[in-house]
Amino acid sequence: MVIGITCYPVAGGSGVVATELGQQLAARGHEVHFVSYALPFRLDTYQANLMYHGVETTAYPLFKFPPYTLTLAAKMAEVARNFKLDVLHVHYAVPHAICAYLARQLLAEGNGKNPKIITTLHGTDITLVGSDPSFYDITRFSIMASDGVTAVSKYLADETTEMFKLEQPIRVIHNFFDEKRFQPHGTQCCRKEFVQDGEFLIAHVSNFRPVKRTIDVIDIFERIAREVPSKLLLIGEGPDTILARRQISKKGLNDRVIFLGNQSRVEVILPCADLFLLPSEEESFGLAALEALACGVPVIGTAGTGLVEVIDDFQNGFLLPVGETSSMARAALSLLNDPDRLVQFKKNAFELVRKRFVSEKIVSQYEQYYEEVLGG
Repeated sequence: MVIGITCYPVAGGSGVVATELGQQLAARGHEVHFVSYALPFRLDTYQANLMYHGVETTAYPLFKFPPYTLTLAAKMAEVARNFKLDVLHVHYAVPHAICAYLARQLLAEGNGKNPKIITTLHGTDITLVGSDPSFYDITRFSIMASDGVTAVSKYLADETTEMFKLEQPIRVIHNFFDEKRFQPHGTQCCRKEFVQDGEFLIAHVSNFRPVKRTIDVIDIFERIAREVPSKLLLIGEGPDTILARRQISKKGLNDRVIFLGNQSRVEVILPCADLFLLPSEEESFGLAALEALACGVPVIGTAGTGLVEVIDDFQNGFLLPVGETSSMARAALSLLNDPDRLVQFKKNAFELVRKRFVSEKIVSQYEQYYEEVLGG
């Protein structure tokens, strides 16, 4: 198959999943074309069967903002026409599915081959953007105009169906991890870079947006650090980074917290950690949690979100109500103070996700879905 993929190229779950899906599909012999305004975050090495097409925008005095969506739609149509795409797989309903729809209208004018549009919903395109009244109608239209729609969790599929009153089926295809890269006891990980003997390493990876509740991460860690020698490793950047730094200074934790910023290869770092914190207000799936578990790191997250499909409560982590930082800290300490239990949770972390979320299994589900959609 010849497949076009459009995603946000920045650090974040949707861009990471889209990029790694394209890489896996290219490795299986499919021809993959990425269309975006920048090289995707994890597309950092050459690979056969994989190409990138940049979208350029020009600022005219007439426009308050550069018309990226229009130039993206034109570029999608150009790539689809030149390379005879079978599938145009877009990640995020708005604006990418709408751009794909416009691209197909452009292609129809030339009586050329029209690719099938498949839209993958990742979460914030539904829970934040789509729920905004000003975007509701166009988000619903973009979903209904797609030939196929997938969601990264049953939680998100159900929420989307209810929110937009859809009759169109949504295929649940979970996120995945590359089992060749994400493994416990990574050979490149060196704990001594972060902690001394006898100290625990607590990790958090996110885009530092308010929904990730980074301040809760700091609060949980402060409670942990009172009881056991430990350090906090923060990976990522975003709007709440400055707020997090202020909170760390306010609590006198500067010597206990390590900021690494954005990292494209977290699988090198995560195996060093003992515990992963993800107390988000909303998680449609929780790719960061999956990658931590794949590295053998138990996760403490929030109940009532898509994390229930990733974390096995009391097996490889704990799920607790959003905002209950004291309960999350107690759960963390129950593991850190029990070496045998911590070892078992670490073992469970990798073994349980390996059964359900390895790339071999999930990428095959995407291939099958492509074929179903192409077959009508």
